[in-house]
Amino acid sequence: MPHLFRSVRYFLFSHYFSDGLQTTAAILLPALFFFRVQNQPDWGLMVGLGALCASITDSPGPLVHKRNGLLVCCGFIFVTAILTGYARTNPWILGLEIGALSFFFALFTVYGNRAAAVGSAGMLIMILTMDRPLPATSIWFHALLILAGGLWYTAISLAFRQFRPYRQAQQALAECIHEIANFLRIKADFYDGRTNLNDDYRRLVAQHVKVSEKQDVVRELLFKSRRMVEETTAEGRALVLTFSDVVDLYEQISAMYYDYHALRQRFGDTGLLNEMARLIRRLVHELDAIGLSIQENGTHPDPFTMSADLAHFNALVDGLAPTGQTGNPLVLKRILVNIRQLTERISTLVRMPVNDPQPTDKALPTAFDYSRFVSHQPIQLSKLRDNLSLSSTTFRYALRMAIACLVGYGVATFWSSGYHSYWILLTITVILKPAYALTRQRNTDRLLGTLAGGLIGVILLVTVSNTTVLFVFMVVFMLGTYSFQRWNYIMMVMFVTPFVLVLLHFMGVGLREVVQERVLDTIIGGLIALAASYGLFPRWESDQVVNHLRDVLRADLRYLQKLADSLSGKPVSVTDYKLARKDLYVQSANLSAAFERMLSEPKSKQSHQQDLLEFAVLNHIFASNIATIVTGAQHRQTHALGEPLLRPLRRSVGHLQEALSHVDPPKQKSVEEVAPAYMTTLPETETAPVTPDEQLLADQLQFIQKLTTDMKRVINVIV
Repeated sequence: MPHLFRSVRYFLFSHYFSDGLQTTAAILLPALFFFRVQNQPDWGLMVGLGALCASITDSPGPLVHKRNGLLVCCGFIFVTAILTGYARTNPWILGLEIGALSFFFALFTVYGNRAAAVGSAGMLIMILTMDRPLPATSIWFHALLILAGGLWYTAISLAFRQFRPYRQAQQALAECIHEIANFLRIKADFYDGRTNLNDDYRRLVAQHVKVSEKQDVVRELLFKSRRMVEETTAEGRALVLTFSDVVDLYEQISAMYYDYHALRQRFGDTGLLNEMARLIRRLVHELDAIGLSIQENGTHPDPFTMSADLAHFNALVDGLAPTGQTGNPLVLKRILVNIRQLTERISTLVRMPVNDPQPTDKALPTAFDYSRFVSHQPIQLSKLRDNLSLSSTTFRYALRMAIACLVGYGVATFWSSGYHSYWILLTITVILKPAYALTRQRNTDRLLGTLAGGLIGVILLVTVSNTTVLFVFMVVFMLGTYSFQRWNYIMMVMFVTPFVLVLLHFMGVGLREVVQERVLDTIIGGLIALAASYGLFPRWESDQVVNHLRDVLRADLRYLQKLADSLSGKPVSVTDYKLARKDLYVQSANLSAAFERMLSEPKSKQSHQQDLLEFAVLNHIFASNIATIVTGAQHRQTHALGEPLLRPLRRSVGHLQEALSHVDPPKQKSVEEVAPAYMTTLPETETAPVTPDEQLLADQLQFIQKLTTDMKRVINVIV
């Protein structure tokens, strides 16, 4: 129950809920004004529709991107409303427009999520205005009302951003910390003998995808904004510095890898592993509390210490008598050191939250180029032109969307199920996604959400007759719709269905007819979208997995290169190391996300499931062990190592090069760029007498060599 209560608090102070409030106000206020003051409810609906379309593109991001996206969206919905107004006078011309615009707007996905949202807004305005009977003289006026609604929402959004310039970054940072806490919670399960290790690895890999997505959002908000990275105020500096500490904390959590199967066999009966899991879950609780304090724009109330718990656990380990089964409990001491280091890092976050009332005087690193940590994707027509072929996933998706919408339009025209047959087209455009797995999931969520929401709406309309109470419920459903639209699709549908039912009830439409029509149109639209995704120019994840493997192996080589530079005595800048680390995390997350999508595809289209999962797990362990070495080097004096100690590292590079040559034969020469020549001519200096630290490092490098051997073996099986 406390965990559920905390999740609710996270949501209520998240940007999802604040965006929902903002969108609800932007749509509802004009509708009430034109209805009450001007007695023109249709005008209010048009202005609200424009605001709704603009809100679709208003995702978190730098201010300049947000502003440009909103203004471009306003322009597109204005032009689309005019074109649709004239095209609807002839069903054949309207069909031509639906096919052309759905293809055109679907191509916007090539420019990223914000541009894709602009395309979605364009399709939405086309669908919602195609059934409106307007005389030719009123088309421009209604289009201007829609434009006014989009500009009205734009003004509200930009004003809020100017009034609280740091709030979105603050919320994104809090959500990132929340997902990292969930990642650490899964790590704790590895020490719990009641869980299945294979399931734990699967959940860990999936959670890594969520953490990577949240980190990308924070990077976009912080590092693409000159105001943030050159900020002179305490709040701006604290945001950037705290995020840097959070990313380092995540690396340290990832570095906590051990042979959990062996640990369970050796120490499972002692109860120490369960105690260790309890300690880690305490860290999870504390880390989650830090994120919540940032989310709520408050300060963490209490200092954090685990000294007594750590001392107690240390005493338990000291009191453990070595046996034939347990052997030397030194590994437990190492884990205890990891937990103590995590405790220190989390304690640092407690002492310096981004909203600490005591301003921080710590300056941002002047030599740190933050712009290198975010991708820059200019809007160029050449990129669109390059994707106009069947080899492009985006082009296939655009063709699929156009054909599916034409089929939906034909069904809605020649076999209408009621007065709102455009719901078929609306269902298609919302459900149909570039990947089959996403389309299938959306289809299921849409159907279940419609049935559940329809039941809620029917019960409400049957039992409540008071108009004021119904209006209050409608506003609540409206708020829930726009709060969940970017977070949880099935919940959004559960709210939007009763919202629509109550709204149509106010407009005098019969309940039974509306429910029957909405459910039927949802089923028809969902079937068309699913059939199109399966049968029209599909691009299965198993066909693209080689590209993901190639990108991961290249990132592995770059990350391993930074380790080799450091151990061989060559200088490695903090920026270069963190860039290599970020690239590996992003590419690993892309591979994991593709693997999860593949599991939702038809069985006949899946291949090498277990091999891909094994590679993803091996790659995670590989990255964790490199992070372990780097983290350990920060706590001890290091010097350039000689050839004998570095030989396993050189072999590891060779294994990755060979694996990369299997997945990317035409570009073997590019391997030289990521694994330069010095790797084959490591320094021939004499090796100093082996110290305990060097022996530990040698063991770690030997283990990395074994990992890369296994990774190469799995690649050979897949390819």
